[in-house]
Amino acid sequence: PEQNWKSLRFSLNLSCSSCERSFELQTPQKFSFNSPLGWCRSCEGLGREFGANQDRLITGPERSLRDGAVGSWPDPATNPVFAAMLEALSETFSLPLDEPWYRLTPAQQRLVLHGDDEKWVQVTATQLQAAKSAAPFRFLYRGLYPSIEAASRLSYAHRHSLSEMAGERDCSACGGTRLEADAAAVQLRSTTLPQLCRMPLSESLAFLNNLKPNKAEKKIAGDLLNEAVHRLTFLVDVGLDYLTLDRGMPTLSGGESQRIRLAGQAGRSLTGVLYVLDEPTIGLHPRDNGRLLAALKRLRDLGNTVLLVEHDREVLDAADRLYDFGPGAGRLGGTVVASGTPAELKQQAALSLTGGYLSGARSIPLPPQRRNATNGPFLELLGASQNNLRQIDLRIPLKTLTCITGVSGSGKSSLIMNTLAPAVAKKLSLSTESPGVFRELLGVEQLSKIVIVDQNPIGTTPASNPATYVGVFDEIRELFCRMPDARVRGYRPGRFSFNRPGGRCEDCEGMGQKKIEMHFLPDVWVECPTCRGRRFNTETLAVRFNECSIADVLEMSVSKALQLFASVPKIRGPLATLDAIGLGYLTLGQSAPTLSGGEAQRIKLAAELCRPNRGRSLYLLDEPTTGLHFDDILKLLSVLNSLVDQGNTIVVIEHNLDVIKTADWIIDLGPEAGAGGGRIVVQGT
Repeated sequence: PEQNWKSLRFSLNLSCSSCERSFELQTPQKFSFNSPLGWCRSCEGLGREFGANQDRLITGPERSLRDGAVGSWPDPATNPVFAAMLEALSETFSLPLDEPWYRLTPAQQRLVLHGDDEKWVQVTATQLQAAKSAAPFRFLYRGLYPSIEAASRLSYAHRHSLSEMAGERDCSACGGTRLEADAAAVQLRSTTLPQLCRMPLSESLAFLNNLKPNKAEKKIAGDLLNEAVHRLTFLVDVGLDYLTLDRGMPTLSGGESQRIRLAGQAGRSLTGVLYVLDEPTIGLHPRDNGRLLAALKRLRDLGNTVLLVEHDREVLDAADRLYDFGPGAGRLGGTVVASGTPAELKQQAALSLTGGYLSGARSIPLPPQRRNATNGPFLELLGASQNNLRQIDLRIPLKTLTCITGVSGSGKSSLIMNTLAPAVAKKLSLSTESPGVFRELLGVEQLSKIVIVDQNPIGTTPASNPATYVGVFDEIRELFCRMPDARVRGYRPGRFSFNRPGGRCEDCEGMGQKKIEMHFLPDVWVECPTCRGRRFNTETLAVRFNECSIADVLEMSVSKALQLFASVPKIRGPLATLDAIGLGYLTLGQSAPTLSGGEAQRIKLAAELCRPNRGRSLYLLDEPTTGLHFDDILKLLSVLNSLVDQGNTIVVIEHNLDVIKTADWIIDLGPEAGAGGGRIVVQGT
């Protein structure tokens, strides 16, 4: 009987007796890409690496391999040897040469990018007929990635020449999961952690709700599961169901970031806490406002205080108490002009602009007549399929104001900012950035340029300000150098620039402030003790126009400067434009970092209006009403319509109903976010 006994080996460790492989004990740190125990050894938990980049290599995804999909390949029409190599490659690997890149199968695309080190490609004499002097030969196709990375290891000149084809990409070791292989392979109900993190939050929540743990599993992980479900439910309730758990924080909007931080706090069920949120409805579709309000009211009902800075009408109407600041902006504000419940504020419409709009005493009117948007001409983007887009055919009527609408995550930015914008810019030779996947672009010949007007700062240092950005400061400097005192001293316009030596204060180099490095604390800016914040030296400040020095002008508001320079047309024009779009309260020398996103965006629009009227430009704006009051939106619409009246085309991604109702053409994407979106639901007036 002993001969029939089986030998069974057992281990106290996680090991397999068949393959004799052992695994370390799994701990929470093993599943964290922020821990050395869990992160990918190659990218150290970043999920990205620098190398050959597909977006930079495949410069024409709408083209075929023969027609130039790979920007670095020679033109087969002018290079017969390369044409023969392409034909041989096609025969050896059954690779279509005339299909658009985006229609190739993943295996075919992988072959082009990564190659095949084992199979020789034979170039025959028949294929080489056009290259009369070439003899048959064979080669190994190693792929775009290995070829470029091998060349990058050569001299600096080689690396520099390849810089346009390289960039950030998913880590080749972990595939962008950021985890080491053992942790990434662990499954829960046949699903790995990276797979769970790449699901939209709504799907992640459904997965956890469907786990149905048994009694033993509940004892081990019941509390953890309930807490995860609670926090995911809050994120979904505040309108973030389209996000994924592995989404990088730098890619989120301000409103999305706030709602995520709020979810982290809400999960703790604290009481007696003051929550302060700055415009949490940014990027939120009106459909989702109710869910956000319900979540905020739950926090209030737990015994907390919720304080919002907000302009959204629905949120204002739902507040327990409102405080309206004004009466104007900048130096004209800073006073509580009205306060009370929404009903009480509506009764104070004479004092409160906000109360006037809430009560209906003031409103943003419909346009008396809309532009004809049905008969064309059109800008057409056909077959757009970037991210969740489903072969969309986009038709934008030119010389109109078009609104792109839809719930958050429905594909608006993928369509406009990631596909249309770079495609038009590339066609107009204004950029080399690769657009998202599409089939065809028509109507670009009717445009002369594309302008993306976003809410990014107009500058990052105190040297940038509204006057320099719109160009009016150049004219002011020209005027000052024509003053009698300046002519006697031989001053040129550069003397009145705070960016050049000569006229500026050299102690602070024209900044008006000096930076004190605090080492372990944030740096502090203090007023320059030499010029007292005036930026210029004493000799320069002695030159005056109407009793005002160049420093006095920079400290003036736009409205006051407009009065000072009323008799100087070249200066009056740009200042009048800034004043007309509601920026009369800004000082000409206000440093760029202190401007809000809405102010920066309107300054950019003013700069466009100040340029010679050429028309035929495409303007793209992503939620331009962010941070704007009802009255500011009215002024913004006036500016946008002025640009359209000059023969330009404006496309606005927007959730604000006051903007949408004034558009000439509306294109609504959806019907849902993520995989449930990516379609044009309806379009028209």
